[in-house]
Amino acid sequence: MALEAVFLGMNDAGEKVYSWLNDRDDVEVKALLTEKEQLPLIEEIEPDIVVSSGFEYKVPKEIIEGPEQGIVNLHTSFLPHNRGSHPNVWSIIEDTPAGVSIHYMTEEIDEGPIIDRKEVRVEPSDTAGKLYDRLQNEMFELFKENWPDIKEGVEGEEQTGAVTTHYERELEEISELDLSEKVETGEFLKKLRGLTWKPYKNAYFEKYGERYFVEIDITPESELNPGS
Repeated sequence: MALEAVFLGMNDAGEKVYSWLNDRDDVEVKALLTEKEQLPLIEEIEPDIVVSSGFEYKVPKEIIEGPEQGIVNLHTSFLPHNRGSHPNVWSIIEDTPAGVSIHYMTEEIDEGPIIDRKEVRVEPSDTAGKLYDRLQNEMFELFKENWPDIKEGVEGEEQTGAVTTHYERELEEISELDLSEKVETGEFLKKLRGLTWKPYKNAYFEKYGERYFVEIDITPESELNPGS
C-alpha cells in the first residue's frame, strides 16, 4: 500500500524530489504546500509522512507531531554545522564543512535527528552560487539513496559535535565592504566568494553616493584552454 505524503516547500532539490516521488508507485503525494497559511491542511489530509525542502517558515509543534512518520527535512549543510539560512554562504566564509543532510523536523530549526548526511568538498574556486548548485544535486541523490529506509520509518541519530547557526539577516549585515578596512587577502577572498551568488547582488561598496556591486570569478589553471 502506498504511503500518503505531503510535500512542504520548494527549492531546486525539492523540485527534483517532488517530481521523483510523483513518478513512484510506493507513495502518493496528496498536496504541495509552499505558504505558512497552508500548514493546517496537513492536519486535514492526515498524511503518513511529510517531506520538506526549502520551506521558509517555522512549523508549529502540533503540525510536526501529526504525521505518523514525522516530517523529513532536507537541509543543504553538513549538520550540525550551519543550521538555518544560507549554509552555502557560511561554509565558504567561515571555512566550515559543507554538505547535505536529511533529518527529522523538530521545533528547533534544523536540530532534529539525522537520517543521513554527506560532506561535500568546497573547492578554492567555489562561490556561493557554484556550491549551491552542487549541494542541490547532492541533496537529490542522497534522498533517493535513503528513500527505502525513510518510507520504512528509519530512526535518526541525535546531532552531536560543533554547532553553528545562521539567520537570514546576517547576509545583509556582512554585504557592505568597508574600503578603509585592512583585511587579510585570504579572508577577503572567502568573503567575496561567499557573497557571489548570481543572480543576487550581495557584496557592495559605496562611493559618491552610489552602491557598486562586486562579484568574483576564480578559474583553476586546469580549466584554462591550451594557449589561452
